Amino acid sequence: MARRAKLLMVQGTSSGAGKSTLVTGLCRIYSDRGYIVSPFKSQNMSSKLYLTKDNLKMAQAQAVQAVGARKQPDPRMNPILLKPLGDYRSEVIINGRFYSEMHARDYYEKFALKQGLQLALKALDGLRRENDLVIIEGAGSPAEINIARYDIANMLLAEKVKSPVVIVADIERGGCFASIIGTLQLLKIKHRALVKGFLVNKFRGDQSLLEPAIKQIQRLTKKRVLGVIPKIDIVLPEEDSLVDRMEAIREDLPEDTWDWQIGLLAKTIRDNVDLKILDRIADL
Repeated sequence: MARRAKLLMVQGTSSGAGKSTLVTGLCRIYSDRGYIVSPFKSQNMSSKLYLTKDNLKMAQAQAVQAVGARKQPDPRMNPILLKPLGDYRSEVIINGRFYSEMHARDYYEKFALKQGLQLALKALDGLRRENDLVIIEGAGSPAEINIARYDIANMLLAEKVKSPVVIVADIERGGCFASIIGTLQLLKIKHRALVKGFLVNKFRGDQSLLEPAIKQIQRLTKKRVLGVIPKIDIVLPEEDSLVDRMEAIREDLPEDTWDWQIGLLAKTIRDNVDLKILDRIADL
C-alpha cells in the first residue's frame, strides 16, 4: 500500500507565539518514536535563508525543523519563500529557485490563490507519499481577516487537506486567553471545526494559577487545552521562537549546535503536553 502521511497543523494566535519551535520539537518527538516525519510550511516570509546541498533556497526555520525530524532539508518543506525587499515588495522563491519580484498586492491578488496554493498542495502531496506524519506550520495568525481569503498558509490549506489544527498562544505577551477566544471567534464556522485544541506557551511560574482560566477556556470553546509549555532558553535560529529575541543578542549558531537544543526542546514539550491526545488528533 502506498504511504500517505497523517497530518497535524500548528497555528498561532500571533506571530512569535512559538509555532516554528513547537513544530521543531514535535518533529523530534515523533522521530524518536519511530515515525518518518517531515515539517512543512506552505508559505514563509523570511530573510533568513538556508542553502541546501543542491544550492536551493528555503527558510532557515524549516531547515531547523528538518534537523528536528532527522531529515535533510528539502525545499518542498517550504515551497513558497518570500524574501522581503522593502516597500511591500518581496523576492518570491518557488521550490528553492528564484521566481519573481512581486508587490504584496500582486502576490495576494494574482499569485496566492491562482498558483501558490496548487504549488503548496503539490509539494505537500509529495512529502505525504514519503512520510508517516507531516507536521504543518501555519503563518502569523489565521484570524487576519483582512487577508483571510488569500491566506494559503493557514485555514485555506487546512481545509483543503483536512488537517486537524492545534493553536498555540504566547502567555508572556499578555492577553493569551483573550487571543485564544478571539482567534476562534474570527474563524469561519467550518474552520473552527478543524481546531482540536490549544497550547499555552512561554509560561513562567506556578501552573496551578492557570487552572481556573484553562477550565473557563475549555468551557467556552468546547475544546481542550493540551498543555502549558514553560519558557526555556534556547537559541535556535527560528522565525517564531519560544524565546523572546529582545531579551538576548543572538547570532545564528552553526548547524552542528542545533541538535542538542532540539533535544532539550523535545523533552520540554514531552513533559508538558498531553501527547496521547495529540496522537488521537493526528490519527496515529
